[in-house]
Amino acid sequence: MWKLKVADGGNDPYIHSTNNFVGRQIFEFDPEAGTAEERAEVEEARLHFYNNRYQVKPNSDLLWRMQFLREKNFKQTIPPVKVEDGEKITYEKATFALRRSVHFFSALQASDGHWPAENAGPLFFLPPLGVTNYFPISY
Repeated sequence: MWKLKVADGGNDPYIHSTNNFVGRQIFEFDPEAGTAEERAEVEEARLHFYNNRYQVKPNSDLLWRMQFLREKNFKQTIPPVKVEDGEKITYEKATFALRRSVHFFSALQASDGHWPAENAGPLFFLPPLGVTNYFPISY
């Protein structure tokens, strides 16, 4: 199973960092990593991506989302906010929505402070569009 490693330079003598590899992200393959259920979940995500690769190019960062949320035992405890068509958005609804998103994104933040992503680095300026519902995963 592929596992995301952050802020790790490895043992390569040709790799140098002046900031202790902060923000560096690499995937490392370990065939023994994870439980049978976790490997099945990764395989399902891989197959879904493969079968839909011509409709949606980006992978929605599913592998690192699954890994990070599982490692942190993340459970979204703040209920979703529903705003009906034409309904006025109240201060309370906006506050709940903001708290929910901050709770979620803080769980995805790496230990070195960055958010690993498919569109990291210079690709940050060209984010993939329309991938939020690419592969449903429960948060």
